[in-house]
Amino acid sequence: MIYLGNFLFLTNQEAADPNERRHGSFNLVVNAEDEATAVAFFKTRIEQYREESSFFEGICEIFFMHLMEFDRFPENQAVMLNYRSQAGDPVLPYIECAAPLSDNNACKIHEWDQNQPATEGKPEKLFMRFAHNA
Repeated sequence: MIYLGNFLFLTNQEAADPNERRHGSFNLVVNAEDEATAVAFFKTRIEQYREESSFFEGICEIFFMHLMEFDRFPENQAVMLNYRSQAGDPVLPYIECAAPLSDNNACKIHEWDQNQPATEGKPEKLFMRFAHNA
């Protein structure tokens, strides 16, 4: 199966200057036998990015937003996997849809509440946290 994970992140949260702090989202994709194996691959790869790049610097929190599973990809039509719409400044809520379809767009409202992500008013669970640089 092919698994696509969608994540939110906060980095450099210890920085006194808010302009030095970062937040954003990313996707990881892997071919794995099952969901648990895919999640383990995601964790390993995030740890590698932490060690080998500047993507997840400083105090960093990562939130696993959703997982999509595919047994194959469509051959005759492109599929939208992640749609994100933001209004105004980045601190405002945004709407995101995972694999939207014309009959069901599956959109949810995401927001930042005291620098923590929330979906439809419920706080997201922390997936990984790095307390300091390795």
